Amino acid sequence: MNTVSHVYKILEVVGSSTLSSDDAIRNAIATASVSVKNLNWYEVVEHRGHINDGEIGHFQVTVRIGFRLDDKE
Repeated sequence: MNTVSHVYKILEVVGSSTLSSDDAIRNAIATASVSVKNLNWYEVVEHRGHINDGEIGHFQVTVRIGFRLDDKE
């Protein structure tokens, strides 16, 4: 019987955006995908931001990204 199992690693990154927290998440994932392959899922760990003159200047989102390690074969 041949079974398939995978091993995953977790990477933690912080994305930022002046537009929205969703955009900050997308920036984090897009940038991580340039140098890391097999991205599978993400989890928001922390959501914070920078305040400038009483308004949100930047959204900052810490994201854990899970990626599958290559199999031995």
